[in-house]
Amino acid sequence: MAVTRVTITRSVVSSLNTQQEAAGDNPAAFSAPTGAGLSLAGPGDYFALMKPRVMSLVIFTAICGLLLAPGSLSGSIGFGSALISIFCIALGAGASGALNMWYDSDIDGAMARTSQRPIPRGVLTPRAALGFGFVMSVAAVWLLLVASNWVAASLLAFTIFFYLVIYTMWLKRSTPQNIVIGGAAGAFPPMVAYAAVTGTITLDSLVLFLIIFFWTPPHFWALALYKQTDYGRVGIPMLPNVKGAPRTRTEIIIYSVLLFGLTQLPLLTGLGGIVYGIGNLLLSGTFLVLAWRVFRSRAGDKPAETDSDTLYAVRNGNQAARNLFLYSILYLFALFAVLTVDHLFFAGV
Repeated sequence: MAVTRVTITRSVVSSLNTQQEAAGDNPAAFSAPTGAGLSLAGPGDYFALMKPRVMSLVIFTAICGLLLAPGSLSGSIGFGSALISIFCIALGAGASGALNMWYDSDIDGAMARTSQRPIPRGVLTPRAALGFGFVMSVAAVWLLLVASNWVAASLLAFTIFFYLVIYTMWLKRSTPQNIVIGGAAGAFPPMVAYAAVTGTITLDSLVLFLIIFFWTPPHFWALALYKQTDYGRVGIPMLPNVKGAPRTRTEIIIYSVLLFGLTQLPLLTGLGGIVYGIGNLLLSGTFLVLAWRVFRSRAGDKPAETDSDTLYAVRNGNQAARNLFLYSILYLFALFAVLTVDHLFFAGV
């Protein structure tokens, strides 16, 4: 049985590779398998549909949003309800990832970075991803409504809708501002968690939203600078492909300066104190330095003929963009961690 399973899997993948080679640079000629790929999938394949790396950041910022909400530690929300709320946000994020892979199954196989996702590999069908994502979406919103309140549940439902319809179906393939506007989807989770405790949207929760919203463009544009070939092959109008690398580097430094300013807002609203102020100065200052290095570099000026299938390997000249991209991930984790620790343990200092 094991030998048969391996043989079938190799046959499907071999067929898929042949199909992709025949497609060349035309993603329309490459289509994900529509047959019985579901039988080849294991739990790990379904987990991969949920974009676990993205989920980890969503879960962490949501936990921070919940802990930063007034009353989170004084009984406004029970421990069980808090855990369920975070689980629902994670489930909603995973559902969004699955629905995104369903819709993008026509282009994922033609991009080196996404070619090893479950659908391009032939172990899952687009229909299976759609069903999986839909069921998780409904379950996440309904369970959050039961565990917390209608405001949090409505925000989660809107987040899933925004990521699938507004970003994936519309903005991603139609405008170089796709990341700017679409970044809202990734900025909602701390607001959802905050609302799970308070039942409201406040200035503090909007500040958390704005920090992630303005973090998103320099984060993704740094990646786009050294992944232009992939995006260009499938017709995704990322800023470097449409406006050029110099314009993208300029936009990165502009948004990084705006981000630096926005990260001072918790000091003004009282959400953060001196510990956050010092930590933020170091973290956001480093972000600004790395963004400046990208601005002064020639990253993206000479796109490679083919892109690596990893996020880390770059050709000479693109290291500054790669360094900003990698640091930006650690930056958001660290910034929210420092803000939360300051709020919980050093309030009033």
